[in-house]
Amino acid sequence: MRRRTNPLATAIVLAAALPAPSASATVAPATYVLARAGELTITAPVAVSLGSGPPGSQRSTQMGTVTVTDRRDPGSGAWTATVSSTNYTRTTAPVVTIGRANMSYWSGPASATQGGGTFIPGQPTAASRVTLAAPRTAFSHTAVAGINNASWNPTLVLSIPFSGVTAGTYTGVVTHSVA
Repeated sequence: MRRRTNPLATAIVLAAALPAPSASATVAPATYVLARAGELTITAPVAVSLGSGPPGSQRSTQMGTVTVTDRRDPGSGAWTATVSSTNYTRTTAPVVTIGRANMSYWSGPASATQGGGTFIPGQPTAASRVTLAAPRTAFSHTAVAGINNASWNPTLVLSIPFSGVTAGTYTGVVTHSVA
């Protein structure tokens, strides 16, 4: 009986793990794990301004396009994009902070997708917005393996506290990551 195997996989597995078979040995199937090629990346706008507003008001703006590109193939194809925030601080005297819990986020639906699988917005509508007091899921992809990408234009909503704030420029960082 003659057995056919993938020459690359057999050569690598035999060279790395299998002793030469004896005349009475049974041949076990050769296995090979192919590492995923390519990268999983995320891009987001570098800066965004919420403008200005009085204490007790809300400022809202779309952040700009965030895109996850999954060039890993073959493999699971699943990924999760996470969003987080720092506090927002006025660095000139007097130093004042607006807590990150005052910043809300909603991903909205995908503005573009490519590839198979299911693309899932973290917060598809304004009614499902979440505070950035803790890291949140912004978007995810499940199921089908292969090259894919998704883009969305999230909305940021800052609730300016009634008290404890003074006029000035407050700066913070919203971070998107993917794994």
